[in-house]
Amino acid sequence: MIAFTIPDYGDLKINHLVLDYNGTLACDGELLPGVSGLLKQLGENVSIHILTADTFGNVREGVKDISCELHILPKVNQSQAKLDYVSELGIIDTICIGNGRNDRLMLDEAAVGIAVIQKEGASFQSLQAADVICTNIIDALELLVYPKRLTATLRS
Repeated sequence: MIAFTIPDYGDLKINHLVLDYNGTLACDGELLPGVSGLLKQLGENVSIHILTADTFGNVREGVKDISCELHILPKVNQSQAKLDYVSELGIIDTICIGNGRNDRLMLDEAAVGIAVIQKEGASFQSLQAADVICTNIIDALELLVYPKRLTATLRS
């Protein structure tokens, strides 16, 4: 668990990290450099969940060295499927990271939603739904490794 207090935001006790794959952890289906090491580090304190449509068909290979729950979603109703998954885990102790339009509902409902804008861009709806926006996945993951950064961003 990662626990921290954000003034005027609340006490957070995070047990789950839910991530989109393509556009968030990967570009063109390939895991981005530095992601694996950070996920392994975070996996010592939270459970890692990766939700994807597996557009490029290689997600299993990409995450084979990461201890995570991998869920390949059907091609339709992905936004709702992601939200349902996060709801089953428990919204109040889950942080979600994504970039696509199908991530908007989980980003909006999670304890903290983080949108990333990388080479594939980011959906405007997801940017609006997120609590925090980062320009790359390394910075987003490091918000959890160094939670005072997240506190500085979200305090009022």
